[in-house]
Amino acid sequence: MTEAPQPIQLPRPKWHERVRALNNVRPILLMVWEAAPGVVAGGVLSRLFAAVVPVAMLWVTKLIIDAIQYSHPLPSYFWWLVVLEFALASVATILGRVGDYCDTVLGDRYARYVSTRVMEHASRLDLTSYEDPVFYDKLERARVQGTDRIAMIQSVGRLIQQVVTTISLAAGIVLYSPWLLIALVACVVPAFMGETHFAFLGYSLNFQQTPARRELEYLRLIGGSKESAKELKLFGLGPFLVNRYRTISDDLHLQTVRLARRRLLWGALLTILGTIGYYGTYTWVIYRTVIGAIHIGTMIFLSGAIAGASSNIQMVFSTFSSIADQALFITDLLDFFAVQPTVQSKPNALPAPRPIREGFEFRNVSFAYPGQTRSILNNINFKIGPRERIALVGENGEGKTTIVKLLTRLYDVTSGEILLDGIDIREYNLEDLWKEIGVIFQDFMRYDLTASENIAVGRIEERNNPFRIRAAALKSLAEPVVRKFPKGYDQVLGCRFEGGMDISGGEWQKMALARAYLRDAQLLILDEPTAALDARSEHEVFQRFAELTAGKMSLLISHRFSTVRMADRILVIEKGRIAEEGPHAQLLERGGRYAEMFELQAANYR
Repeated sequence: MTEAPQPIQLPRPKWHERVRALNNVRPILLMVWEAAPGVVAGGVLSRLFAAVVPVAMLWVTKLIIDAIQYSHPLPSYFWWLVVLEFALASVATILGRVGDYCDTVLGDRYARYVSTRVMEHASRLDLTSYEDPVFYDKLERARVQGTDRIAMIQSVGRLIQQVVTTISLAAGIVLYSPWLLIALVACVVPAFMGETHFAFLGYSLNFQQTPARRELEYLRLIGGSKESAKELKLFGLGPFLVNRYRTISDDLHLQTVRLARRRLLWGALLTILGTIGYYGTYTWVIYRTVIGAIHIGTMIFLSGAIAGASSNIQMVFSTFSSIADQALFITDLLDFFAVQPTVQSKPNALPAPRPIREGFEFRNVSFAYPGQTRSILNNINFKIGPRERIALVGENGEGKTTIVKLLTRLYDVTSGEILLDGIDIREYNLEDLWKEIGVIFQDFMRYDLTASENIAVGRIEERNNPFRIRAAALKSLAEPVVRKFPKGYDQVLGCRFEGGMDISGGEWQKMALARAYLRDAQLLILDEPTAALDARSEHEVFQRFAELTAGKMSLLISHRFSTVRMADRILVIEKGRIAEEGPHAQLLERGGRYAEMFELQAANYR
């Protein structure tokens, strides 16, 4: 965990960053259009029509007042002017509701669209990305900003309406005096600059607080999860976690409040200038009316136009400032989408061989995790034949699981090559290669889905095939477990959702093994597959495993020598190298490292 955040020295605003951030608006608007083109078109049209209604209503009001003041009797069209003003008011109300409806629908569709894209993109990224704290900060900001910026998108629609309304009102004012408009704009600019200044500081503060906020989310998770509940109680961790959460959140709150106070003070002072601009021009119009320079109808029109223009100019600047500064936040989302996987298929990649004829070969393979200098594997060489069962044994951290990750191309080798039927696996289509490999890791996922769906994860396109799902459950010995569920294969597992049913670790492991059997791949890899099973269940599972993997390639990782002895060949991994290799009996006869580990484990059962 990080230390509690220290008070942040807010940076000086960088105007070029805000201007450059406007480049983000175009790709986001493209996303909005892709999310809901019909809704976008409807919203824009309704706002354009709504934008010209205010000046039209003011002009009709002027005509009505002029007719009352100067026409005796009233002209024949007088009451039609009244009807027209009522109609315009009604249209304005309807268009406002149409705009609100479009905003609501657009917000929902865009949020779904962006959330889906974030999930899709995250699923394509390299495993190394998820081992980088900087990436996690970026992913967290992308998740939050992708949906939180709906207000910015809606602001673009409002900005269009405000600009058109301002232009129409400003045109009416300019006809009488351009200086009125200049005075209004000049008094609003300082408030706009102030809002932009503090919006940028808000973004900077949010950016710097991301690691601490991610830690708060982690503390919330471990402070109220089933997995941590036992230790929280037994170790008395509750007060420690609560105090840590309170300390960090209090510091973040103080930083936010400090900035909010400054924004309140300066915002209030600068807003007064806008008020001065409005009342100064309004007073000038009254004065011109008093001395008889303009008529009452014209005064009403100009007063309304000045009030509307003043309000809309402020809103235009404020909305534009909001869009520009929220565009800074969108940078996080676009930066996330710019992250591309390095482990991916080449153009015109080869399909995976069906059937595999020669098997896999590690040839002079070395590997170091990104950002680390220490090699996990050093010049590894071995083969897995098409019908061969291989076991990997060794101490923790020696590189056994790393071999699996390289074999499945979750990582690419640092040096050397891995061949499949004599061809580097980097030449094969990645997704097609994965279809021919079934893997169950020790830390397999426990999905809060139905029993059927938990098994179908192994080959998700078979999720509606109950016959194959049940056959896989029979092979993994999960069928007796499922029969005990009140709803059978439709029983939701886990405690996250109402009606869910929790099961033991061993029962979960059988469900996970069923995934591997459902996959029916040419290579089956089991990484500590029986760690949560008792001795009897382990014996049953491996008897079944030996039967079901006959004639197939399989790779087994286990610390239990009672299970690895069934392998055709055992590789002993030590310090990133293959220290020994051979069948169980042969390795015992050699009296080397394997025999030593076997004797140490066997002594525990004597």
